[in-house]
Amino acid sequence: VPQVQPRAEELSELYRELSQHPGLSTACLGPDLTTQYGGKYCSLYTEWSQRDLARAENIKFCRQYLIFHDGVSIVYSGPAGTCSEIKDELLSRESPSGTLKAVLRKVPGKEKEKEKQFLEVWDQNRKVKSIDLTALDKHGSVYDDDQFGCLAWSHSETHLLYVAEKKRPKAESFFQSKAPELGTSDEDTGHPKKEDAPIKGEQFVYHEDWGETLSTRSVPVLCVLDIEGNSISVLEGVPEHLSPGQAFWSPEDTGVVFVGWWHEPFRLGLRHCTNRRSALFYVDLTGGRCELLSEDTRAVWSPRLSPDGCRIVYLENNVLGPHQQCSRLCMYDWYTKHTTTVLEAVPRQAWGAFPGIYCGALPGMCWAADSRRILLDTAQRSQQDVFVVDTATGTTTSLTADSPQGSWSVLTIDRDLLVARFSTPSCPPVLKVAVLPAAGCEAQIQWICLQDAPPVPGISWVIRTLQPPPEQEHPQYRGLDFDAILMRPSEGPTAQKPPLVVMPHGGPHTVFTAGWMLYPAALCRVGFAVLLVNYRGSLGFGQDSVASLPGNVGTQDVRDVQLCVERVLQEETLDASRVALVGGSHGGFLSCHLIGQFPDTYRACVVRNPVVNIASMVTTTDIPDWCLTETGLPYKPDALPDPAQLTEMLHKSPIRYVDQVRAPVLLMLGEDDRRVPPKQGLEYYRALKARGVLTRLLWYPGNNHALAGVEAEADGFMNMALWLLKHLQ
Repeated sequence: VPQVQPRAEELSELYRELSQHPGLSTACLGPDLTTQYGGKYCSLYTEWSQRDLARAENIKFCRQYLIFHDGVSIVYSGPAGTCSEIKDELLSRESPSGTLKAVLRKVPGKEKEKEKQFLEVWDQNRKVKSIDLTALDKHGSVYDDDQFGCLAWSHSETHLLYVAEKKRPKAESFFQSKAPELGTSDEDTGHPKKEDAPIKGEQFVYHEDWGETLSTRSVPVLCVLDIEGNSISVLEGVPEHLSPGQAFWSPEDTGVVFVGWWHEPFRLGLRHCTNRRSALFYVDLTGGRCELLSEDTRAVWSPRLSPDGCRIVYLENNVLGPHQQCSRLCMYDWYTKHTTTVLEAVPRQAWGAFPGIYCGALPGMCWAADSRRILLDTAQRSQQDVFVVDTATGTTTSLTADSPQGSWSVLTIDRDLLVARFSTPSCPPVLKVAVLPAAGCEAQIQWICLQDAPPVPGISWVIRTLQPPPEQEHPQYRGLDFDAILMRPSEGPTAQKPPLVVMPHGGPHTVFTAGWMLYPAALCRVGFAVLLVNYRGSLGFGQDSVASLPGNVGTQDVRDVQLCVERVLQEETLDASRVALVGGSHGGFLSCHLIGQFPDTYRACVVRNPVVNIASMVTTTDIPDWCLTETGLPYKPDALPDPAQLTEMLHKSPIRYVDQVRAPVLLMLGEDDRRVPPKQGLEYYRALKARGVLTRLLWYPGNNHALAGVEAEADGFMNMALWLLKHLQ
């Protein structure tokens, strides 16, 4: 059998080459300008991210383009100048007219000072405001995440709205002996004002946070900067039991619309959890009156105001249950105060029909100029497509049906100029632009590539569909099928009969879409075929598929992956004697199950932050509801799992099959993982060591669940590839 045994230097050179492909994160269209000949053009500002291995960090850079158009089609488009790196920008937002830009910037403190945050306002070619938010001390750090964070211009362009951590009173020891630092003095007594005086005994009070990737987020507040007056006010009127975020100005700037998340009785992890109780609210700026705009028994997020200021669309899920599912699209009419459901959840995906909404968020700018249609991207089985939705009729049209198969994402739409990102498993992200055709003619859209990326040679891929055998059908949801994306090397010594790396995704309610993924592409270039399995329960196949998995983890998902592996080994020219598993989170859960339940199939295994024992995870994770829901049990905040429930969790866990494991296991754990705490991986490591199974553990400080730090990601790839090459010889 032809062998590929590249040395570590060759592997690192390959990784260095492939990791340099940048990701496209944001796009912003400038105002339309007119040439002396009457033609219209505008600038397109884009932000990209790229791994810098030498600096061990992700860098951001921007690039500008010019788009000449006649309102119907794009006449000419091209880059304007080269890239430049963006330093220390946390948030930026152009004003509605496009003449001003707001920037939230972090600035390193001098000597022993802590890092500062400045809010800047830029006019055409100069900075006109630079406000030291840290010195003003009205609030804690400004949120720059996409869960709560925002930076919103008022329609009048005189005020900026953002979200920050609520200011905490200073605390000191009961035994503080030195005089407290003098803050502002009370005019009458000369003593520090009461609000500045430290509170004794509060030093070590526990402050809840919002979990994985949001550990510095506890009590968000809405803040407004009056640009002219250089003053900051923290909005009052938000009820105490709510954490506000995703805010924007109401029509006429009379108040603020925001999403409020309930945080009683305690906070659960929020990242990737679109099932947390939340609602849409309006708080009046003058009276501080807070008004509920949506139902308060659901989960809502991503509110977007129409250009004419009349309608707000947002996404809605049921509370609890699967963390991600097929969502509803709702619309609130600002003037009639009437709410309609534009699109319901879709039970089953069918080609030619709308597949349902499975997205973490709507694009920041998603409305067409007619204030009637919106644009969104969503998973459609194992690809991702762009759809236009008529909010008046609920009709949907694909804008990418006649385009190449892969993964499409909407970056922005403004004045019906549409900007999108496209990639495939063998093609890194490219930048596409188009003019949105008139209503009814959307299928005639013409996409133009504005920034190409050369395809990576030596990778071929195909999407395969599989039907479970009758005995593995779900009794309530019969007839469900699922997909897998098979990537294989199309050149090199192993191209004829490559070894196979099987990768089930995490979640479990997520999906592999046919887009650019660094690890699978790099493994393919090393000489492995890679099988990305979208087992039943994945997004993009209808709500029935999502609902089929809770209560059946460890069996239905495991059998789907194994069926897929056996089928491709039968039907493709692959080396069935050299098969390995790679998986993270729930993908690690499945990988550990598979090497225990089917030890004869797999020769090696690599897992990243795997779920190993649901029963021991339930009390340590930021998402205890996941442990019960996926086990098929009801979750209540005040309920304690009883012995029968703990037994059921253990019964569905891969630790149950550890005695059958023979494949060498490489574990990669993030020290700061709040979702699947590293104690899970350590539990498996000790169990394997006690049974004499070859195992190695990599421990990454400063990394959380995703292990996405540049250094950890690069080291993880090298160790994974070397482990697979060694044990699949």
